[in-house]
Amino acid sequence: MTNAQQKGSQEKEGHTGHESLAGHLAAPLMAFSLSKEVAQLHHEEAWVRTGHNSKTLVKQPDLRIVLIALKKGVRLEKHKADARISIHMLSGRAKLQLPEEIVDLDAGHLLVLDRALEHDLEAIEQSAILLTISWPNGAV
Repeated sequence: MTNAQQKGSQEKEGHTGHESLAGHLAAPLMAFSLSKEVAQLHHEEAWVRTGHNSKTLVKQPDLRIVLIALKKGVRLEKHKADARISIHMLSGRAKLQLPEEIVDLDAGHLLVLDRALEHDLEAIEQSAILLTISWPNGAV
């Protein structure tokens, strides 16, 4: 069975996300069509059920890249990461609440947050976000 067939088989059985990506999260060279990945997120059960869905595209000891799709009005409650992160708005609009300010994020906007900076995010429109998390010296 090819990797694509195995992934399709796992998705039919209801296994999506990290299980279906085993072995594909870290490689010397990786390429993605982000528009196709977002479209796939919009077709999965989690999107219909919760209004948001995500997929880890890259998982290395010092780097994680996650694609996130959010329906209008969906909020990711207050959280923080013990790493520097970047938030790249691929499409839509969102508001990022920081302890001292609110940042409006529009499509094409790139924002970088320092370690342990508490924040939450609300989609003002249906949105797609590319989240990059970077740990120093691979300290996850």
